[in-house]
Amino acid sequence: MRVEITARNVKELLKKIDETLNEDVTEVYINLRPTKEVVVRILENAPNVKVIGCPPSLYPMVSKKVIRALEQLGIKIIPIEKGRGRPKKYSPKVIQLINKMREEGKSPREISKALGIPIRTLYYLIEVSGGKKGGS
Repeated sequence: MRVEITARNVKELLKKIDETLNEDVTEVYINLRPTKEVVVRILENAPNVKVIGCPPSLYPMVSKKVIRALEQLGIKIIPIEKGRGRPKKYSPKVIQLINKMREEGKSPREISKALGIPIRTLYYLIEVSGGKKGGS
């Protein structure tokens, strides 16, 4: 089981580690630097952990002693890139479907009704994907 723990400071992180981790957890992502204290707390609460993830910007700051000690226990500390910003509402599959329907000769209004996408959004998606505005 994978668990993500985010906190503003180490004290809050340690509290959340105590509250959320259990024996079932095998992967942990923390948004702060994994110090000795944090790693020990993770191992106390989740002894079956195999991977500890942290942001790539903090990975170089992790103590080499901590990394070596965890490697001896068979645990990896890895930098994990997290997506930023608002997630896309319409997936590439939906955009492909829109383009396919346009190739079949359907008008934007018909596509809009069929997929439940607002007409203005549909025109935007068509423009962004490289299609032309207007009917076929």
